[in-house]
Amino acid sequence: MSAPTDARILEALLRSDLRAFLQKVFATLSPGQTFIPNWHLEAIAVQLERVRRGEIRRLIINMPPRSLKSIAASVALPAFLLGHDPTQRVICVSYSADLAKKHANDFRAVLESAWYRSTFPHTRIGPYKNSETEIELTQRGFRLATSVGGTLTGRGGSVIIIDDPLKPDDAMSEAKRTAANQWFTNTLLSRLDDKLTGAIIVVMQRVHMDDLTGFLLEQSDEWQVLSLPAIAESRETIQVWGGRIHIREAGEALSPEREPLHVLEALKLQIGSDAFSARYQQSPAPPGGAMVKRHWIQRYRELPLESDRLLIVQSWDTASKGGPDNDWSVCTTWVVTRKRAYYLADVWRGKVDYPALKAKVEENARRWKARRVLVEDAGAGTALVQELRGRIQGVIAVKPDRDKISRMSVASAKIEAGQVFLPERASWLPDLEAELFSFPGSRHDDQCDSISQALLDEKLPFMSLLTNEQWDALIARTQTPRAYY
Repeated sequence: MSAPTDARILEALLRSDLRAFLQKVFATLSPGQTFIPNWHLEAIAVQLERVRRGEIRRLIINMPPRSLKSIAASVALPAFLLGHDPTQRVICVSYSADLAKKHANDFRAVLESAWYRSTFPHTRIGPYKNSETEIELTQRGFRLATSVGGTLTGRGGSVIIIDDPLKPDDAMSEAKRTAANQWFTNTLLSRLDDKLTGAIIVVMQRVHMDDLTGFLLEQSDEWQVLSLPAIAESRETIQVWGGRIHIREAGEALSPEREPLHVLEALKLQIGSDAFSARYQQSPAPPGGAMVKRHWIQRYRELPLESDRLLIVQSWDTASKGGPDNDWSVCTTWVVTRKRAYYLADVWRGKVDYPALKAKVEENARRWKARRVLVEDAGAGTALVQELRGRIQGVIAVKPDRDKISRMSVASAKIEAGQVFLPERASWLPDLEAELFSFPGSRHDDQCDSISQALLDEKLPFMSLLTNEQWDALIARTQTPRAYY
């Protein structure tokens, strides 16, 4: 095949395939970096192409930083739109004027490249408007850049693209969040040329429950949302290019080649559970906690001495069924002192089948020498107690007598009273805190259920009166599933 023929095939591909176009834009703007193709870029391209075709008019894409969202939404999409229709009027918004200008300069570099000029010969920068904020074409279409809060008097567009309207440093400022949300409502929304056909795209990392994404979803259900957490919370089915479907398994990293799980886990420890949950998992928690407040928690560096301990308690919340597609099973291990303080020593969390779950219960009980093993009397837990009561000392079936929110409400009194201690650092701590401090709004509540079950163990005050010898004798006599000492 001749070189001219190859060039024409490539140009046809770039005109018709937003995925290929995005890769070419990346190569133009980042010549020294390696483009890593990944399914999430196809998922983004699918939704952006649906906007271009007029299939959807309101789109939100939430994804972690450094995932090519700005190049895709603020640079490649406007260039692709104007390549197909040089009369389009595109407004691009970022949180700062400097960032808006940077994206505008990148857009200009793409339009002035030889490959773009060959691919879209009718799209040319005109002689009248070619500044850091506005680039007008010969056919009077344009890309206008502004920042949140900027002036748009007398200006309008057919497509509005909002890329990270609030920087993470401003997330905790209620005044700045409110200003950004009100600017969208009072200024930006009215700038659409045609309210029926005009499109608005919001591409951002989540930074707060009341950020623009949270604000828009609370106001209206008209938004199509593509949420791409750094680590999948559950099994997902996601549309990718060409009508195909990508199956993303729970626990899978968004881009394993670029940011594998061990990198993300280390990052979670560095920036903290709240920031990671919002910016990387797209699941912001209420500041300071929802039902359980962050400042209530006491911290420890080392567990209490043996002489100060009353006993080791383990609390199991088991999934109704095993396997990777089902809920989590959780065991929290507590060191309870004679002063009725609760030290969370360990958390085990996994999705396993019943035989593996039974083995884990035995393994954890032996490892920590647990004297009291609480198992929720539901689903797999009921069978576990029946099978293990002769093999594990102190296994007890616990039948919840109220809903989980009520249980946590009662248990939180001990947390607020300063009786509950979490470690300063632990590999499992960020996941636990992300769930605990957003409960009952968290995606999962298995760890919270395990915690409340342990803290509501009504017999612990009585046990504080027992000597170790009395405790050993008592537990040897009581091996029934519902034995409450």
